[in-house]
Amino acid sequence: MKLAQLFSIYPEYRVGETIHKDVVNICRDSRDVVPGSVFVAISGYKVDGHEYISKAIENGAIGIVAESTAKIPKEYSGAVVIVTDTRVALQKLASHFYGNPASELFCVGVTGTNGKTTITYMVEAILNHYGWPTGVLGTINHHLGDHVWKSSLTTPDAVDLQRRLREFCALGAKAVVFEVSSHALSQYRVDEVPFDVTVFSNLSRDHLDYHLTMENYFHSKERLFTDVLAQSSKSEIFAVINQADEYGQKIFPTDRAHVFRYGERDVDISFTINKMDFQGSEFEIITSRGTVEVQLPIPGLFNIYNALAASGVGLAAHISLSKIAEALSEFQGVPGRLQRVPLSDVCRPAIFIDYAHTPDALEKVLESLNEVRKASQSQGQIITVFGCGGDRDKGKRPIMGSLAEKYSDLIFITSDNPRTEDPEQIIQDVLVG
Repeated sequence: MKLAQLFSIYPEYRVGETIHKDVVNICRDSRDVVPGSVFVAISGYKVDGHEYISKAIENGAIGIVAESTAKIPKEYSGAVVIVTDTRVALQKLASHFYGNPASELFCVGVTGTNGKTTITYMVEAILNHYGWPTGVLGTINHHLGDHVWKSSLTTPDAVDLQRRLREFCALGAKAVVFEVSSHALSQYRVDEVPFDVTVFSNLSRDHLDYHLTMENYFHSKERLFTDVLAQSSKSEIFAVINQADEYGQKIFPTDRAHVFRYGERDVDISFTINKMDFQGSEFEIITSRGTVEVQLPIPGLFNIYNALAASGVGLAAHISLSKIAEALSEFQGVPGRLQRVPLSDVCRPAIFIDYAHTPDALEKVLESLNEVRKASQSQGQIITVFGCGGDRDKGKRPIMGSLAEKYSDLIFITSDNPRTEDPEQIIQDVLVG
């Protein structure tokens, strides 16, 4: 793509000698700039990219996108775009550069404090079962079928996101499902994705080191159902919302959207449980389109809720309830999400590994295991081994300690990625609870 074509979405750009050159990439980090790059100067929370414009030019930038001309050398002869917000510009330029790949895909965005990963994998299973090859962008990795890429962020930055979507299209994908983080929403990373369906799982304390207040945290999540979904170019759009969550009850999506609310009663998608044990759950999904029985091979009430959310996406894609139930009944779970450790002797303890790193996630896991223990009339103990990460919200540590004590028969507190903090101090913070 020529620079003139890339910058054509900003008709007021300053024409330079480089305007007919080929663009090789778009960068927000001057260290990544090579001859042929376009550099977008982002005013970050810790670093201002405008301070590195000269370095980007030195490295070969043929175009500069900035919020002012103050840091652009007067002698620079390349093309320049001045915008109000370079974060927004980065999204638009990246999407344009890669040919707006999301417009070619059925796009699903899942947000919430807990459950995002499991819901995305369930949605992937349903859409794949229906015959739509589906890519996944999330915390564990990015993947499409046997193609797997490493993931460093829950939601990639704008350039990586659009590049990956173009790769998915080239590999034959018909759909993509994202985990959409609150950071990504507050930084506009998915604003150029025309979503077909957006999903809200729940909201509880997390990331307050970044958002500072629960209100800020909620409003960042809410954007997916208001600002972002409202500007989707898709002709039919849907929002799937957990009505059992107090924050879900506060989300009122754009008027354009069809809304499916899920929960236990008085909702669009509800359920009744027939059986629960450590092997999984048998339950019925009840909708206006009918009722279907599901044998979900992973345990826990919260996983039933995750299945309802994924079912809402299936219904939005006009997939039959029977096909949705088939896919969920074959679902084998997600690595690290209430993942059962296989043991040859059935009489041995049931051992689960779970990513739970927030008070709400820990409570849901332990509460569900207690419910399963009661339902299956097991006499076994619940033994919990956990820790809290360093350089993150310290306020949740005593809360997690208190919850572990409430729902466990025995607790082992250990180290979990202390980063720059003293592991012993983190443990002491947990013990306060």
